[in-house]
Amino acid sequence: MKKYDAFQGIIYINSTFNNTISTLTDLKGNTISWISSGVLGFKGPKKNTSLASQSISEKISSFAVNKNIKIVDVYIKGISIGKEVLLRIINNCGIYIRSITDITPLPHNGCRKKKKRRV
Repeated sequence: MKKYDAFQGIIYINSTFNNTISTLTDLKGNTISWISSGVLGFKGPKKNTSLASQSISEKISSFAVNKNIKIVDVYIKGISIGKEVLLRIINNCGIYIRSITDITPLPHNGCRKKKKRRV
């Protein structure tokens, strides 16, 4: 283990239409903490608002600061309105974002077409 590995981590953001889940891990992938909008008390359609994303990012940033993590790589997956808010608040909490990677799966060929109707 290198000397500066203790100050680095990875934040995974899974943002869907119904919920936003954020996970803080070390460089090996071991989970340090995770938080979702449902855990914070948001119910129903309020789980996908920018306010919920803001609360999630503040909480995950405080976990990172408590664990002495200064540098993070961010992996974003999904489509939602709260992704930009999450990144902005993580950066404002004094954590240096080294890289931002979008890992949203994209269909590369689509589904198989239906058979042509025979009359």
